[in-house]
Amino acid sequence: MGAPESVFLDFNLPNATTWFYFSGLLAVALFFKFTRLLSVRNWDVLSLFLLVPGLLLLLESRLKQEEPTWLGYVWLLGGSLYFLARCFWDLALVQRPALTPNLNLSGLAWLAGALFVSLLAIAVRQPKETPDLGGQTPTLITQAEAQSEKVVQQRADAVEADGIDARLWVERGLAILCHLAIVTGLVFVGYRHFQDIHAGMAAATFYLLLPYVYLLLPHATPNIGQWHHAWPMALIVWAVAAYRLPTLAGLLLGLATGTVYFPLLILPVWLSFYRGRGMGRFLAAFALPTGLCVAVIVGILVVNRELPGSLGSVLSLADWQPWRAPSLEQTHGFWTHVPWAWAYRMPVFIAYMALVLTTSFWPTPKNLAHVLALTTALLIGIQFWYANQGGVYVLWYLPLLLLLVFRPNLSDRRPLPIVTEADWLVRLGRWLGRLMMRLLRLPEPMAPAR
Repeated sequence: MGAPESVFLDFNLPNATTWFYFSGLLAVALFFKFTRLLSVRNWDVLSLFLLVPGLLLLLESRLKQEEPTWLGYVWLLGGSLYFLARCFWDLALVQRPALTPNLNLSGLAWLAGALFVSLLAIAVRQPKETPDLGGQTPTLITQAEAQSEKVVQQRADAVEADGIDARLWVERGLAILCHLAIVTGLVFVGYRHFQDIHAGMAAATFYLLLPYVYLLLPHATPNIGQWHHAWPMALIVWAVAAYRLPTLAGLLLGLATGTVYFPLLILPVWLSFYRGRGMGRFLAAFALPTGLCVAVIVGILVVNRELPGSLGSVLSLADWQPWRAPSLEQTHGFWTHVPWAWAYRMPVFIAYMALVLTTSFWPTPKNLAHVLALTTALLIGIQFWYANQGGVYVLWYLPLLLLLVFRPNLSDRRPLPIVTEADWLVRLGRWLGRLMMRLLRLPEPMAPAR
């Protein structure tokens, strides 16, 4: 029995380069419209692989234990610049022809399931010792990993399992769950808001097919596969899915901001989207989880007596402060590998903040297509001024970019107007008001006895 088991179970996962070529050929077979060679869809199918060579250059340098080549970061920033231009171009693409994939819905669902199983296989078979550049992890994410690691370790001790790396399995398990949330969110958006479940399934299948997801698994490449890079996008995708419910969308975006911070930069776009149609409740819902997350972080640091040190490290970190020169020992990226470049980082940041301000009032009014394009553009724009590995954070915007590729005409997709008489929040507020009045009502004074 030993020989047959070794033959049928001894399989090897493809390396990054093999997956790049294989996924490219399969994507052309599935999504390329051979009857319309000059269509936008065909160009999008090919250009979505634009960043892979840059990631492969960085991966090669880390596998050889060499300093990352500046050419890889330049390639990534050049590809990000194209994607940024594609987002602005999408604002003008009102009429979108219906171009269905070359495989039917059942076939896409089967392929997506098979690809997700291969994602699980990579997470299980990935060796422990792999390239890592280090990096900053948000405090709340670190604490969540620590608590989950304790639970996994206790379960392992209960069954007397030896040699289990609890932290490794926690990171990989959370990464898989985040990717699953993204995939289901893409399918739901296609079904509910695109009115085309075929398009949603195509976006989900393409997401699992692209090399970025496999290259960026935990410990697979330079620190960009940790689960907290997929976590915010899972929340943002479901915020898009819940855009008709401003309270729920605000809670999801607020949770993303409170845990990883950078989604705060897309808040102006969403506030403009809900202007006159639930902006107040969206902002209140956004502030609630954000404030709770900040309070939890401060509480954890105070209990551990790490608050002064953490504040000092945050204030000294140049990655998010473009007016400071990045550290050559702690930061890897375009702004450190090109010695003269960091002086231009501040003008790039100013241009980015001008873009954030502009998107808060242009275009007006916004529909769902505008929100998708501008949110993606702002997340891509961070890559240009963020010092540490800027350009490699593809998972910060990849699902939204796929929704841009497969979206139909969304000019009529706007938040519903708030009808006061039928709104649940107004009714809840009135009910609570009446309840408080009853609780605060004093008993009537007794008549004096005669």
